[in-house]
Amino acid sequence: MLDSVGYLAHSATNETPEGQKLVVHLKNVAHLTGIFCSSFGIKDAGEICGMFHDIGKYSQAFQARLNGSNNKVDHSTAGAFELFKANNIPAAICIAGHHGGLTDLGTRNDMEGTFMARINHAKAGELEEYNAWHQEIESPETFHYPDLTGLDYYYLIRMMFSSLTDADWLDTEAYFSGCSYAIPEANMNDLKRKLDLYVEKWWDAKEDINIRRCKILRAAMDAGSWTPGLFSMAVPTGGGKTISSMAFALNHAAVHNKRRIIYVIPYCSILEQTQGVFEEVFGRDQITAHYSGAEYQRGENDSDNDKKAFAVENWEAPIILTTAVQFFESLYAAQPGKSRKIHNIANSVIIFDEAQMLPVPLLEACISGICQLVQHFKCSAVLCTATQPAIGPLIKKYAEDAEIRELCPEPEQMYEAFRRVHYKDEGYLPDEQLIERVKGTQQVLCVVNSRRQAQSLYSLLETEEGTFHLSTMMTPYDRKEKLRLIRERLKNGETCRVISTSLIEAGVDVDFPVVWRALAGLDSIVQTGGRCNREGKRSAENSIVHVFRTEDKAPKMLEQNIAATERILRCYEQIDSPDAIHEYFQFLLYTLKDEKQLDEKGILHDAEKLMFETVARHFRMIEGAGYTIYIPISEGKALAQRLREEGPSRTILQKLGQYSVSVYHQYFEQLERKGMIDKITDTSGILTDISIYSQETGLPFTVSEQDQAIFI
Repeated sequence: MLDSVGYLAHSATNETPEGQKLVVHLKNVAHLTGIFCSSFGIKDAGEICGMFHDIGKYSQAFQARLNGSNNKVDHSTAGAFELFKANNIPAAICIAGHHGGLTDLGTRNDMEGTFMARINHAKAGELEEYNAWHQEIESPETFHYPDLTGLDYYYLIRMMFSSLTDADWLDTEAYFSGCSYAIPEANMNDLKRKLDLYVEKWWDAKEDINIRRCKILRAAMDAGSWTPGLFSMAVPTGGGKTISSMAFALNHAAVHNKRRIIYVIPYCSILEQTQGVFEEVFGRDQITAHYSGAEYQRGENDSDNDKKAFAVENWEAPIILTTAVQFFESLYAAQPGKSRKIHNIANSVIIFDEAQMLPVPLLEACISGICQLVQHFKCSAVLCTATQPAIGPLIKKYAEDAEIRELCPEPEQMYEAFRRVHYKDEGYLPDEQLIERVKGTQQVLCVVNSRRQAQSLYSLLETEEGTFHLSTMMTPYDRKEKLRLIRERLKNGETCRVISTSLIEAGVDVDFPVVWRALAGLDSIVQTGGRCNREGKRSAENSIVHVFRTEDKAPKMLEQNIAATERILRCYEQIDSPDAIHEYFQFLLYTLKDEKQLDEKGILHDAEKLMFETVARHFRMIEGAGYTIYIPISEGKALAQRLREEGPSRTILQKLGQYSVSVYHQYFEQLERKGMIDKITDTSGILTDISIYSQETGLPFTVSEQDQAIFI
């Protein structure tokens, strides 16, 4: 039998030929997990969880694996079993899943696939003997958690699980890299000073519209001292929402010692633009922009020294920019890789840009998550939107005592002051007629509901001078370049006709005299309207947003949104008025849909039963998405080669985000089957057949059997 001194957590390296002692790893992870859990008041529980997470490595079988044995060893259940016996169920659940992922809780008779099944196998004596842990670790004391029930318990376990997995991976990475890990600290006052300097020139505004923007900005700054909680920022399009919301967040963080700002954005296109603005203000080193979902899934018997695990983003930077998909799917994920970051949400200011774009079938789960973060994890949340949805009743359901405080001064008067367009219902238009109408205008934006139709319409126009296509089938790098050219042509009065998906409709800084918008949800139509006469240089009567029905069948997910919009088109002349917007959301959320349809898949019902794996499987903001293809163009070519040679790292993956396209799993599998990608992880790969990628339209909507791009 091994001496306890001889038990190792990790195998030898050149720098440490004796290997990492198991007790050292356990103490390191306990220390870090405790620090992470202290952000939400359970430091002691976190330390216990970290100390016991790997005690299964005290088995002879696991030590043999470190010496080259190929035997599979379950080293996670041992610690879970010891803490289960000590009635520390939350920590036991976290430990059981810290390699393979959280499972459903299960029942006392389960023998397969659940947490209780693993406990039952341990009770039956089916684990490798690991009693040597007693020589180095004290027996766990019973730990008393806050008096929580139902959903509160679920979210607490999720946060502890995140803390444990991040601590485990950080210590393992530090050991194999030979570098120590230090928790980064952000100086919010320094960031606030940089923003103050950036906006200093704005205060001398003379034009009425800029004076109103300054009024919104000043109100946001002054509100930073308000007590933490839930806020609304109903700033109309063109009101300077991006900078004003960040000004509130930084002032609020500085006053209340918040750790970071997390800016949650509906579309990658807005993320790209917002990233550019914030890098100009704060510098690139202060910001992490988390584009893609290229997460790594580690198994129970995978090597601990795996660069793919270390490369997973954990949101340590003081300013995080991410998408709503990444944020909420991580909040409900079961896998360690995707869950790793979420403990760093605690004690943050979270800005939800274009909050009205949260998907209706998952709306209750999203609102519940936001309320939990505010009530139990020391967050302040800002619901930031130009079209305020009627979600007050849902917030009251999950945060009964919550007061939603408005940051925008005189929002209704501001809407009137910033109104710049007129909406016109054009009825049904076949594609050929639509294209003729678009051709008849020198500068025009046309927004449709699908990438397929965007590519198809562009193909009818692409020979015309000054025609552009925008969709998420293009990389952020190419979209950014196209937007630069579009802005340049608009400024110079040159021909500029753009066919785009909805990615352009929210927050993208372009100004067209005429806009065409396929019938969609009213919030989307109004957001698209914000790309028309953005600077108010033309009269509203001469700045028309044409709303049309298209021959392209609307996606099923938009059917009820469209039904609600058609009601508003019949009843209101000015469809972007606050009354029209309010009635739209009331009708959509509480008339067309019954309560079950706001949580269509029963996410919260399953969460209350601690069905972690089931919740993660069902919570998909975009079904089947989350696969990333890296496109080796421009700087991305060298980065892709580094990725092949060096393996994944956070630095490389962050830079490659600019050269990535997110696709559905069927598309990813199709390219893999045809040998068109080098697979990097289960959900990411590098495009090898660069001929199928166009810098004008991106990846083809589909790929034919002859490996040629076609439209369907």
